Amino acid sequence: MVGRVCFLTMKRLSSSSKRVVNNVVRGEIEWELRPGGMLVQKRNVGDVSSGPMIKIKVSHGSYHHDITVPAQSTFGDLKRVLAQETGLEPKEQRLLFQGKEKDDEECLHMVGVKDMSKVVLLEDPASKERKLDEMKRNQSILKAYEEVAKVRAEVDKLSEKVIALEAIVRGGTKVSEKKFLVLTELLMVQLLQLDTIEANGEAKVQRKVEVRHVQGLVDTLDNLKARNSNPFSSSCNAVSVTTKWEAFESGVGSLTAPAPLPSSTRITQDWEVFD
Repeated sequence: MVGRVCFLTMKRLSSSSKRVVNNVVRGEIEWELRPGGMLVQKRNVGDVSSGPMIKIKVSHGSYHHDITVPAQSTFGDLKRVLAQETGLEPKEQRLLFQGKEKDDEECLHMVGVKDMSKVVLLEDPASKERKLDEMKRNQSILKAYEEVAKVRAEVDKLSEKVIALEAIVRGGTKVSEKKFLVLTELLMVQLLQLDTIEANGEAKVQRKVEVRHVQGLVDTLDNLKARNSNPFSSSCNAVSVTTKWEAFESGVGSLTAPAPLPSSTRITQDWEVFD
């Protein structure tokens, strides 16, 4: 008979009864073995022809859902239907009927669920806590993104000023040293602002990129400041290095030290100087 539940355990299944079950499985009716050795007819929730349909009133907090399922569905079947209505995965659901939580394997009609019966849906506490933690992390990441974006906007404005200042200095125009100091201080303020942002994941990467951007602008200002102070700093540095190497090669440790002048010559020259 359709919908008839066979209470057969594995121990009670004889070889002859097993053959009967195999024959039934090969027929139109398909059976499945539930945990604990219960053999029941396999049901498909979406198959209307599998039996009479019932409407169940499911209460989920302040929400109410009218769910229509085959009368001989299991609570696991009901959870799968509710997942589409509520967005809660079956493993995140707890179903209570008449004040008692029901297992997925329990059949609705076996525990007294009828048309217009009321079932309570609760979200699993562990699942709810995980979602709250994930929501907090997402909010934290979003906040970090927004804070980094604010700093980036300010740094971009300062970057334009650095570029303009660089064009002036490289053009040979003398610039007040105060302009370099002011821009450097403003960039350092943004660098400190980045340091106060708590970020994780991709937001942390974005913060690091912006920190390097600011540091690069500060280095550029330092180079421009040195160039502005001495437009010929490059050539002077080259002469200075050459001079140092000449002094080293003609001094202590050199391969050809300069020959000392005769002592008499030095005295004569000294007297001539005093005269």
